[in-house]
Amino acid sequence: MMNAKSAISKEIFAPHDERMLASVQVKRRTKKKIPFLATGGQGEYLTYICLSVTNKKPTLVSITKVKQFEGSSSFVRRSQWMLEQLRQVNGIDPNRDCPEFDLIFENAFDQWVASTASEKCTFFQILHNISQRYLSDKKPEFINCQSKVSGGNSILHSAADSVTSAVQKASQALNERGERLGRAEKQTAEMMNSSQQFAETAHKLAMKHKC
Repeated sequence: MMNAKSAISKEIFAPHDERMLASVQVKRRTKKKIPFLATGGQGEYLTYICLSVTNKKPTLVSITKVKQFEGSSSFVRRSQWMLEQLRQVNGIDPNRDCPEFDLIFENAFDQWVASTASEKCTFFQILHNISQRYLSDKKPEFINCQSKVSGGNSILHSAADSVTSAVQKASQALNERGERLGRAEKQTAEMMNSSQQFAETAHKLAMKHKC
C-alpha cells in the first residue's frame, strides 16, 4: 500500500507541483449503473481517494479520485473536487471502528468502504485537520464520526508537548549537572590551592628547621 501511495504522489501530484497529504484505498458500497461503453471496457481497477495541497501560494486543497486499472502499473486521475466543495463527511458509526464512510460534495455523493478501518480513521483525521486549517468558512460537516477523528489536532499537540517537555527536562538536567560539575571543579581547584599552600609552608618549615 505504501508503494502505491508513493507512486500516486510521484505520478499524479508531483508533476503539478502538488503534495499528497493522505490517501485511502476504497471500494464502492453501492455499484453505480454505468453503461459498459462508458468504462471503455478496461475491466477491474483499484480506487484511491487522495487529499493534496499545492506547494505554491495561494494554497489550494483538492480531493481526487485516482484509479489503477488491472494489468497496468500506472495511475489515472479521475474526478477531482476542491476542498470547499465538500459538504459532509459521514463516518457511518460513531461507536465502533468501521471502514464504511460517505463523502457528499456540491454535485456528487459517494458511498465507500475503506480497505481498513484504521486507514479510514487516519484519512479522516488529516481531512478534519486540513479543513480546520485552510477553510475559514463552509467547513464540511463531520457526522457519525468517532471522537478521535476531531481529536487529531489535540493528539498531535499532545505528542508535540510531550516531546517539548522531555527536551526541557533533559536540558534542565544537563544544566543542573553542569552546575554541579562547576561547583565540583571549583572545590577541586580550591583543594589543590590549599594543598599547594600547605606543601610550600611545610617546605619552608623544613628548611628553617635544617638551618
